[in-house]
Amino acid sequence: MKSLKNDVKAWLLLCSGLGTILFLMGSTFYIVVSQSLGLYSMGGEESQFSLEYWQAVLNSPVFQNSYIYSVKVSLLGAILSIIVAYPIAMWLRKKLPAKVTIITILRAPMLVPGLVAAFLFVNMISYHGILNEVFVYLGIWDEPKTLQNDEFGWGVVILQMWKNIPFALILIGGAVNSLKTDLLDAAANLGSNPWQRFCYVIFPLTLGAVQVSFILIFIGALGDFAFYSIAGPRSTYSLARLMQMSAYEFEEWNQSAVMALTIMLTSAFFTILVSLLIKPLAVKRGEVK
Repeated sequence: MKSLKNDVKAWLLLCSGLGTILFLMGSTFYIVVSQSLGLYSMGGEESQFSLEYWQAVLNSPVFQNSYIYSVKVSLLGAILSIIVAYPIAMWLRKKLPAKVTIITILRAPMLVPGLVAAFLFVNMISYHGILNEVFVYLGIWDEPKTLQNDEFGWGVVILQMWKNIPFALILIGGAVNSLKTDLLDAAANLGSNPWQRFCYVIFPLTLGAVQVSFILIFIGALGDFAFYSIAGPRSTYSLARLMQMSAYEFEEWNQSAVMALTIMLTSAFFTILVSLLIKPLAVKRGEVK
């Protein structure tokens, strides 16, 4: 009886926080799903089940271009951030002078708002920005070149990397630092070179951190608004920008809900895909001889 009373008390305490979160998330998700299926209307129109909003959005060339562009940039930003974070994490594993200062500087981008970072980046690569002026002065270029708002989206990829490398470094660096030095020394004594130690020892043992880093960076980049709006191409919208424009400028709230669900479903798909791809890599194969 006492155990049951304690369980009830624990659940009541959890409901004050967890219940609020579930209620807010659940109600929001319910409204988005209802809007996408025509069961809820912001404009007061008659509500009835319909897939016309999904059909209209998925058949739209503007949405298709936005989807491909957003997924492409998000994938590149997440993958490149992890690739760059690995050698930095390995370097920080060593004993370095002023190591705390170096780590503090590397984490500085996390304190800068994305909107501010985007404006600084655009000012740096603009037609008469610092980069163009320096290259012209050094004779590398004869005249300034147009670098901002490139069609591919490299500017956004660079910004995503700048913002997310410190975050990936925290997760991957923690996993790398948790590896015992004796393990790496044993691999070296068996004749492995640094690349083999990374491929067969470090990388498999830190895949959990890689998985979490990729998922969180990809989800954040896919729904990002500031970087895409300021540094992205002018001919293609990001999913977040297209969703905002559809809702507030064209008052197409149902279509906007479809785009929101598309972002959620895409995030869930890549989360599952990455988990399935990484799981076999973390399994030890063969016998120890």
